[in-house]
Amino acid sequence: MDRDPKSVTSGGTLRPGQLPRHQQGILTVRTNFIPKERWIRIIPPTIIVYIVAYMDRVIIGFAMAGGMSDSLHLSASMAGLAAGVFFCGYLLLQVPAGHIAEHGSAKRYIVGAILAWGSICIATSFVQNIWQLFVARFLLGVAEGGVYPALLTVIAHWFPRRELGRANALFLMSLPLSTLFTNPLAGWIVSAHGWRWLFLGEGLVSLVLIAIWLPMISDHPENAKWISREEKEYLVAALSAEKKSNSSRRNNDEGEPRNRYRQLFRDRNLWLLIGLLVCYTTGQYGYSIWLPTLVEHLTKQSLSAVGWLTTLPYLAAIVGLYLVGTGSDKTRNRRLWTSLSLVGFGFFLWSSTLFPRHIWISFGLLVVTGLFTKSMQAPFWAMTPLLVPAGSAGAARGIINALGNVGGLLGPAMVGWLTSSTGSMTFGIYGLALSLLLGASLTMLLPGATAGKTSG
Repeated sequence: MDRDPKSVTSGGTLRPGQLPRHQQGILTVRTNFIPKERWIRIIPPTIIVYIVAYMDRVIIGFAMAGGMSDSLHLSASMAGLAAGVFFCGYLLLQVPAGHIAEHGSAKRYIVGAILAWGSICIATSFVQNIWQLFVARFLLGVAEGGVYPALLTVIAHWFPRRELGRANALFLMSLPLSTLFTNPLAGWIVSAHGWRWLFLGEGLVSLVLIAIWLPMISDHPENAKWISREEKEYLVAALSAEKKSNSSRRNNDEGEPRNRYRQLFRDRNLWLLIGLLVCYTTGQYGYSIWLPTLVEHLTKQSLSAVGWLTTLPYLAAIVGLYLVGTGSDKTRNRRLWTSLSLVGFGFFLWSSTLFPRHIWISFGLLVVTGLFTKSMQAPFWAMTPLLVPAGSAGAARGIINALGNVGGLLGPAMVGWLTSSTGSMTFGIYGLALSLLLGASLTMLLPGATAGKTSG
C-alpha cells in the first residue's frame, strides 16, 4: 500500500526524490496545506526590529541637512565621514554574532543589541563636537553590527530553501519601510524641534522593541510552543534534509570549527560575495545618506517636503524587492537577479544626472532608481547557503556582511569628498554608479549553483 502523502509532508523521513514518480506531484501539492504560522510569527518581528535599527543609522542624513552640520561646524567631507564611521564599528561583531545565532540564541543576542543601540542613540542627542559624534557613531555601529546576520540566521532556521527568497524579500522590506516612516517623521521633528530631539526620540523607540521581540520569536521550530505539530514536523524534516544535502556537497562541514573558518577564508566564492557586497553598499549607502541633501538641492523644497518626497523611491523599493525575490524563487537563478538589480540601480542613478535643467525628470529617475536600491539583497542572501557548509552559514553571513559593509564607509565619504572637491554632487553619483556596475560584473563570476544549474 502507498504511504499516505500527508504523513510524508508532515515530517516523515521521505523526501520527494525518495518517492515513486507518480507520488512526487502529490507531495508538492500537499506541502501547500502545511500551516504557515511561521510567516506571521517570524517575519513581522524581524521587520519591525530592523526598521528601527536601520532608522538609527540613516537619520543622520536628516540631522545633517537640518542643522547638525552647522551646530558642529562640519564640512561636507567631514559630514560624510561622520555618517560612514558607523561602519568601522559595524565590522566588529558580525562574525561572532553570526556564530552565536547559528549555534546559540539569536533571540537573546538581539535583546542585548537593542539595549545597547537604544542607549547610544539617546547619548548621540547630547554630542557637542565632531569627535563626540565620531565616537557615538562608531559605538552605534558596534551595537548594531551583529543584528543583520543574526536576523538572517533566524529566518534561515524557519524557512526551507524553496521559501527563502520570498522570506528574505519580506524581511528586507524593512529597509524601504524604515525610510518611509523615517523621512517624513524625521523631516518634521528636525523642522519643529531640532536635530537633537530626533536622536532622543529614536533611542526611546528602540528600547520599546524588546516588548515586541521577546514574546514573538523562537530560535528554532523545535523549541517553539506556538507552532502546530504539522508545521513543526514539516520544517524539521525539510531543514534537516537541506542540511544533510549541503553537508554531502561540502564534506568539510563536520570538521573542527577552526578548520571550517580556515576553509571559509580560502574560498574564492566567499571573497566574490564580499566584493560584490562592497560595491553594492558603496552605492546604496552613498545614495541613501545623501538623498535628503540631493533632493533638497534639486527641488529647493523645505525639509518637511523633502521628507515626503524621499519616501517615493522607497515605495518603489518595496515593489522591487517583492518582484526580484519572487522571480529569484521561481527561477532559482539568484545570480542573474542579483546582477540585474545592480545594473538597474547603477544605470538609473547615473541617468538622473542627465537632465540638470529638468528638475522633476531628474527626481522621477531617482524614484525609478528606488526600484533597485534594495532588491538585490533577496537573491544575494539566498546564495550564501548554496556556497558554504551548512554549519558555517551563520558565520559566513557575518563575514560577508562585516567586510561587505565597508562600502557603507566608502560611499558616503566618497560623495562628500567629491562634492567638496568639485562643488557638485554629480561626480559623486558617477562614482556610486560605477561601483554598482562593477558589483554586477563580479556577480556573474559566481558558480552555476547560484544560477539554478545544480540541485538544491
